[in-house]
Amino acid sequence: MLQRDLGDIFQREFKGRFSGAMITVTKVNITRDMSLARVHLSLFATKDKEGLMEEISHHTGEIRYELGRRVKNQMRQVPELEFFLDDSLDYIDNIEKLLDK
Repeated sequence: MLQRDLGDIFQREFKGRFSGAMITVTKVNITRDMSLARVHLSLFATKDKEGLMEEISHHTGEIRYELGRRVKNQMRQVPELEFFLDDSLDYIDNIEKLLDK
């Protein structure tokens, strides 16, 4: 549920905020007490992934607020959000390039 809602938030609510980059939520891990959600993001159409991750982290409060509006009837408390860069697609792409050589 959180992965779907966060993906929708990045696709619709924050569409123009992050320099036109495409942001995909690949995985969400939530702690047992539901106080913390670790969100893994894949970033496309951007050269500066680290800078974009800092910008996303800067907007964590706004993203959490929007998530709270969406899940208020399903969850008692909205978890804190931590964002991590998911570079698994870059890793796969690099291996494919090496295999082609």
